[in-house]
Amino acid sequence: MVGGAIIVAWLAGLALLVRRELFRPQVERLAEAAMRVTPGAVFYGVMQGDRQVGFASSTIDTAETSIAVTDYLVADLPVGGRARRTTARSTTVLSRALRVRSFEIEFAGEGAPLHATGSVDGDTLLTLQLDMNGAKGEPQRIPLTGPVLLPTVVPLALALGESPEVGKRYTLPVFDPTTMLPRDVGVDVKAESLFVVNDSAAFDAATRTWRGITPDTIRAWRVDGGGTGSIGGWVDEQGRIVSTEVLGFALRRLPYEVAFENWRNDSTHVAVSDDHDVLETTAIVANKRMDRRVESLRLRLSGVDLSGFDLEGGRQTLEGSELAIRALPPAALEAKWTLPRKPPGVDPKYLAPEPLIQSKDDDLFLLAYQVQNFQHDPRVVAEQLNRWVHDSIAARPAFGIPNALEVLRTRAGDCNEHTQLYVAMARAIGLPARVASGLAYVDGKFYYHAWPEVFLGDWVGVDPTFGQFPADAAHLRFTIGGLDRQTSLLRLMGNLKIDVLEVNGATRPNAMR
Repeated sequence: MVGGAIIVAWLAGLALLVRRELFRPQVERLAEAAMRVTPGAVFYGVMQGDRQVGFASSTIDTAETSIAVTDYLVADLPVGGRARRTTARSTTVLSRALRVRSFEIEFAGEGAPLHATGSVDGDTLLTLQLDMNGAKGEPQRIPLTGPVLLPTVVPLALALGESPEVGKRYTLPVFDPTTMLPRDVGVDVKAESLFVVNDSAAFDAATRTWRGITPDTIRAWRVDGGGTGSIGGWVDEQGRIVSTEVLGFALRRLPYEVAFENWRNDSTHVAVSDDHDVLETTAIVANKRMDRRVESLRLRLSGVDLSGFDLEGGRQTLEGSELAIRALPPAALEAKWTLPRKPPGVDPKYLAPEPLIQSKDDDLFLLAYQVQNFQHDPRVVAEQLNRWVHDSIAARPAFGIPNALEVLRTRAGDCNEHTQLYVAMARAIGLPARVASGLAYVDGKFYYHAWPEVFLGDWVGVDPTFGQFPADAAHLRFTIGGLDRQTSLLRLMGNLKIDVLEVNGATRPNAMR
């Protein structure tokens, strides 16, 4: 799940998701501001602490009637005990009024490569095609209510629309690559500062490395996505990223030779150790071991603003900063409806397909129907699905965007893959299901984790990754929804502190960090 979050951090963070309130009235002003867009390229080192693990670039090309913005990233990210190479590229073609005409997104990691293309027709219709692992998907037509921006071009709209103002909130309509859907995203401008960056580089023969020269001073603004799931960073007056950080990684603007040549020639950057492994450095360590099965848990959460998270509801109760998690009563597992009928009062979206949850696929439906095995009791079916996914999908670290059909093909993945396939199979046979994510306790640590929730007599957490039905109280749910919601977990990492107050009714006086 952390691997997926890193990818989302690039897609949603390199270009900072920002949008100004009442965007459409200022479209004309943006058209005037777009005339100030200048061609050029900036380069970044992808840093983990003092070690460079990757390279990134952002290029703007201008023509008489269009502007093209291309962002690229390649990195060897230490996840699950080894370095995992990933590359991502997005190209957006804009009109001279900064309106999106078309875009192309490519991602290649250890999972199936993803290729998405889109075109916008008159600010009212977006035609999207999503291809996975070389297989062409069906074109999707998504209605729009007005202009949309891609995350990679939003800094241009922020910086060139008017000078950003500290203390203001900006909201823009953005096509979100994590959900392949448009949505409104907002950030606050938190601060303004000056940065010194090097414009060029010189080769140091003694160390056989490049170093930056010709320093220049630039003005930049720090934006913060708050509860929206966007990350924060610094944007200059030309709408270019100066620096941004997420998940212990940082993008630092550098001259090309320093950013790329030094990284390419460094044979040590792929070394992986516990102090650099993303899974270990983002875990919250427990100084006391819990029982293998936790029926109730009471915690004190601190270090972060808890607003915007899905901490309340079902088996979780939040009072101030104290979170109580208790096993659901037996009635919650007993459904008062039978398949294939639809339960009353459940949002239809939890039965509908999504771009990466292809519950209408014929092969997936046939498999889910076989696992159902003519049962009509939702609890029995939910448990059978949980057992099948647990037994059939090999648990191994994955580094890609989870896709139900690809999981079905490879029969392997981590918690995201298990969850994505479970939710797709459940929806295929009429069982409402959704994605939950947060923290789960494993071997003395709280790790970031995802698991399904299925509607029976109530929403019930299950865990096909761990083989738990229902999931025990050591699952702390922070969000409900896919990758677009999971990105909000990024603001917990490195900041959240947990004091365990009570486990299974017994007081635990010691704290976790």
